[in-house]
Amino acid sequence: MAPPAGQIRPAKYLASFVLIVVALYALVFFTGNGSAKPKLGIDLQGGTLVTLTARQEDGAQPSEEALNRARDLIEVRVNGLGVSGAEVVRDGNNLVITVPGADSEGAKGLGQTARLAFRKVLGQPIPAGAAPNTEAPSSSTPPSSGASTPPSSGQTVAPPASSGAPQGRPAPNLAAQPSSTPPSSSSAPSSSAPPSTPSAPSNVDPKLAKEIQEAKALRQATDQQILQQAALLLDCSKPDPLRGNDDLDKPLVTCGEKGTYKYILAPVNPPKEDTQSKPDDYSTYSRLTGEDINNAAANKNPNGTGYVVNLDFKSEGGSKWGKFTAANVQQAVAVVLDGEVMSAPTIQSAITGGSTEISGKFTLTEAQNLANTLKYGALPLSFDASEAQTISPTLGLQSLKAGLIAGGIGLALVFVYCMFYYRLLGIMTILSLGLSGVIVYGVLVLLGRWIGFTLDLAGIAGFIVAIGITADSFIVFFERLKDEVREGRTFRSAVPRAWIRSRRTILSADAVSFIAAAVLYIIAVGQVKGFAFTLGMSTVLDLVVVFLVTHPLVAMASKSKFLTNPNLSGLGGAAREGAAHRAGTTGKTAVKEA
Repeated sequence: MAPPAGQIRPAKYLASFVLIVVALYALVFFTGNGSAKPKLGIDLQGGTLVTLTARQEDGAQPSEEALNRARDLIEVRVNGLGVSGAEVVRDGNNLVITVPGADSEGAKGLGQTARLAFRKVLGQPIPAGAAPNTEAPSSSTPPSSGASTPPSSGQTVAPPASSGAPQGRPAPNLAAQPSSTPPSSSSAPSSSAPPSTPSAPSNVDPKLAKEIQEAKALRQATDQQILQQAALLLDCSKPDPLRGNDDLDKPLVTCGEKGTYKYILAPVNPPKEDTQSKPDDYSTYSRLTGEDINNAAANKNPNGTGYVVNLDFKSEGGSKWGKFTAANVQQAVAVVLDGEVMSAPTIQSAITGGSTEISGKFTLTEAQNLANTLKYGALPLSFDASEAQTISPTLGLQSLKAGLIAGGIGLALVFVYCMFYYRLLGIMTILSLGLSGVIVYGVLVLLGRWIGFTLDLAGIAGFIVAIGITADSFIVFFERLKDEVREGRTFRSAVPRAWIRSRRTILSADAVSFIAAAVLYIIAVGQVKGFAFTLGMSTVLDLVVVFLVTHPLVAMASKSKFLTNPNLSGLGGAAREGAAHRAGTTGKTAVKEA
């Protein structure tokens, strides 16, 4: 026979809770990698946070479609790093990348647009602090032994070591090669002054648009004198407005990745007016971009120390690469990423077969970052790193300790209040909170394992706030229980009535908290989402503990003569008021009968 309304079988509810805990921790210890620790966020274990601000060549506002596509591509790159717990979120026109852990330094290069091109180096690389030669550079001038050692002298581009392609092929007759000096144009400015910049539309950043146009006029001019002056004026220590905005059909004056050398580079493609007249001219034009690459991978250098980047071209790209390398043996080719020279190796021989190897003084991280960027394609927008913050694991550990101390202080204050005000019922509150913590910990471990959830300081704040919400549910129940005792009922008879009357209030309060957390999670970004998630999760688990633990424990205590002692249970004052209420009611009845 079912128990009366409000009365339950406590053992049944407590057994259900025990089964839930056992099943939860069976999943924790016997599934996945067996780690019983939740994943920590960037502010608790250290890592890197990068804020990227989108920009376009004309200074206009980027479109929603372009921003969303850029976010998706960067997420793919983040996954390529192999670091769990990373996230990419939009914040207006910004993308915020957070990569926790010790292997997060690669996040700083994730915003590269990855606009790759292969450009022939014209003449000698120029030290960043020196002026260029007064003579126009020519591709037929090999590096002299007396020149300062350029980066290309230690780097070569060759077939992969396993391909068995011949090395050291003699250079072809240089005099027979067409000059790689970019053709001058009659329409080019005759002086070094850049052309005036047209007025920008009202919805663009005129300063940015002007910087890009001026940089193109100088550093991508078809006039040799302008290119020479651009190389003289270029300051490699300043941000480059042409980053990701260079024109592939024109020459380019740019800097190397380390900012120590400046380069004058040939166009990637012949000018449109010369495309028909020079269909097979690969002595100057490589015609190769990142779209011709099928795959990129970082590997140990089989012929020496350091690491190399192996590139696999698509079929058409492999044909272009073979023709270009055959026409430029012993010449330097620049691997240009977003208008910046990543490396400038020397071509040792013609490379056929659709694969090549870029070797140089690459560390493992540098090689992996370059391969990862090339592998996953170009972004539709250019980005500036407006903020890059690296948090050390030591600082993360201090943050974790501070969060745990704050949570411990909050729990201690709740415990002291409950023991002082509720006594036995306060002990049940402490026990319920402890069991709630057991469930929360197990859920955090599984969420980190299944969906990559990481606990950060904001999430810890959510749990601390949830302590008050959980304790509030207990207080609602206990205060309703006191009201029933004040009305003259015994502890045992008051429990089912108090539960029925408090249950609706507890459900309503937790529903409001959960809805607020859900709305905050939907509209928030970044770490605020972590706060909302943990707050909502704790609210749901609060209901589990109140229904399966707190109520059954109070019901069991109400059946014990020892535990129902008013002085022990914390209901002494309410019991005295109840006795006075019963005495008053009895006296009024006796007077009425008389």
